[in-house]
Amino acid sequence: MSILMTLRIAFKALGRNKLRTALTMLGMIIGVAAVIAMVALGTGAQAMIEEQIRATGTNLITISAGSAAAAGGVRGGQGSSVRLVPADAELLRDLPEIQYVAESLNARLQLIVGNQNWSTNVEGTNVDLPSIRSWPLKYGSFFNDDDVRAAAKVIVLGANVSEALFPGDADPTDQQIRVRDQVFRVLGVMSPKGAGGGGMNMDDQAFIPYTTIMKRIQGSTNINRIFISTYSADQLDTAASSIHATLLASHGTEDFTVQTQDDIVALRTETASTMTNLLAGIAAVSLVVGGIGIMNIMLVSVTERTREIGLRLAIGARGFDVLLQFLIEAIVISIAGGAVGIALGYLMAEFLRRYQGMAAIVPIDAVAIAVLFSAGVGIFFGFYPARKAASLDPIEALRFE
Repeated sequence: MSILMTLRIAFKALGRNKLRTALTMLGMIIGVAAVIAMVALGTGAQAMIEEQIRATGTNLITISAGSAAAAGGVRGGQGSSVRLVPADAELLRDLPEIQYVAESLNARLQLIVGNQNWSTNVEGTNVDLPSIRSWPLKYGSFFNDDDVRAAAKVIVLGANVSEALFPGDADPTDQQIRVRDQVFRVLGVMSPKGAGGGGMNMDDQAFIPYTTIMKRIQGSTNINRIFISTYSADQLDTAASSIHATLLASHGTEDFTVQTQDDIVALRTETASTMTNLLAGIAAVSLVVGGIGIMNIMLVSVTERTREIGLRLAIGARGFDVLLQFLIEAIVISIAGGAVGIALGYLMAEFLRRYQGMAAIVPIDAVAIAVLFSAGVGIFFGFYPARKAASLDPIEALRFE
């Protein structure tokens, strides 16, 4: 019997029980749609994390105080060492791959203007920070080298801080802000930046010279981090190695952590990828349940059509023809259900992206895997009923009531 004739018989058999066929397909539809939607959410989350981290700087390398050797051989985590000092940044400025260097020291402070106040993160840094983060100003200007050397009481506001203290999108340049018991002059406002690495709102912070925090606010001699930007992305690994060797020679111990932008991206997206795989695995259980449903219905179909199978075998059909017919029916149910599930998954992802504000990206490879998996489920769960039908004895089948 030709393949075309076998296909015609299979489709005709499915068409005789449209409701049962549709209900059998439902398991595959739900399973594939759930997998597509979960993968879309996970992929979108990874892309968003990467975009946020890239937005924090260009060709960025971050040096943090940490990994300090402690008593008894116990090593501290990031931030447990306080041995990063401004002199370390000066050493690194001489490396050939490095374009910009910015010291960093943070404090949570209350900013007060008249009857308005706002608690925010204040980052002490230097003049290179806007260049490292590719971050232009909306109003005014950033502080200069003279301000850093003099530990001047000047401040640059993030967009959200400016709006909170000076409502109505006003230009606060040259206005005065009280920080603790000291008065600072506003030099400018950064342009809106949005969320950064780790989901922190980069607009909800302010910037002052790092020397000002060290001398006028905290009275410290150390810094928390050093941000570095290389001339090109190709120099990141080379620069990271040079930085590590320079600081190790200077400190005599590895009491610091050097991370490139790619390291941070990989670290943050690994968790998102694990969660995506977990959710997709849970959703894939629906596909297995759908496959079991296909097997169940095909077994019922074999029982119902025993006399038909016996008649076909009696007039010359081969066992392979019968096996192929039932196998095609199972595959058609799976692939048709998978196709509808893919469309539904796309719609779910688009709904979540457009109306729920979630990042949802449907990768092409996920669609291809869904199609192949659907076909595989049809073959796997349809083979046993098809084989059972093909192995029926024609005489016994004709006697079946």
